[in-house]
Amino acid sequence: MPADAILFDLDGTLTDAKPGITRSIQYALLELGYTPPDADDLGWYIGPPIQETFSLLLKTTDEKLLTQAISLYRDRFSTIGLFENLLYPQIPETLTAIRVAGYKTFVATSKPYIYTIRIIEHFGLSSLFDGVYGSELDGTRSVKGDLIGHILLTENLSPSTVIMVGDRKHDMIGAKHHQVTAIGVTYGYGTEEELKTHGADFIAYSPEDISKLVIRNGSKK
Repeated sequence: MPADAILFDLDGTLTDAKPGITRSIQYALLELGYTPPDADDLGWYIGPPIQETFSLLLKTTDEKLLTQAISLYRDRFSTIGLFENLLYPQIPETLTAIRVAGYKTFVATSKPYIYTIRIIEHFGLSSLFDGVYGSELDGTRSVKGDLIGHILLTENLSPSTVIMVGDRKHDMIGAKHHQVTAIGVTYGYGTEEELKTHGADFIAYSPEDISKLVIRNGSKK
């Protein structure tokens, strides 16, 4: 698995963002007059673009209603939910090991960039990434395949030398769309079955497994 650059999803891969995301979804649904599901039943909706999440929850494609739901969600998430978040154990150590071995590292998340950069800075991870990439508030590059394509072009990376690490099918599908190697992590919000079904080349059961998979053939330096 020769590689030069590793792309990391954020929610469910680097951080456990479930409390902030689920509470913000519940807030938006309540404000719209809906009875929200319990937080434990909302974990499955973490990972997809937020418009897709609300479309599934509200069972609608009505743009006006979805825009309203997203606006309410962001009202809470941008001020409170953003920091209802925890780093998974060993993430800084895993990133450090991968970088010491000579690989470039990037964040690749469907979450809007303006939130992503604040989260990365909040956890003191800025120095462990060569670049941070997210979507725009209008939904541009919220589809993981579009985002990965943008990163490959912007950073002048060859797909054959890139690995995408993520916890949901969207990460695997996006990676395979560009012939990028995909590592699925099972400690996030997706299942091993979901990840394998949608193209995961390797499975990591813990953050430490990621570094073992990436540098198992030895340091690049």
